[in-house]
Amino acid sequence: MTKARAHILISGRVQGVFFRAYTQRAAQEKGILGWVMNTPDGRVEAVLEGEKENVENMIRWCHQGSPHSRVTEVSVYWEEYTGEFKDFSVRYSY
Repeated sequence: MTKARAHILISGRVQGVFFRAYTQRAAQEKGILGWVMNTPDGRVEAVLEGEKENVENMIRWCHQGSPHSRVTEVSVYWEEYTGEFKDFSVRYSY
């Protein structure tokens, strides 16, 4: 299996709707490592690492998001896989 890393920015109504917590749960279920956090401009940012198919599935999940979110855009930046993460965490400061 091919390992992959994606750096993503999610726009829309994604703060104040438990987006980060749902993202963490979905990532753990899909075997994704990395992190998710709110950005000062109202978006959510995440880095996803894992099997490429799982990362792609997680990106598809991000287009839907948490139950009360309304995602308008997901920007994906593919980066070189690093293997630096041991889990998937919520970050609280930028």
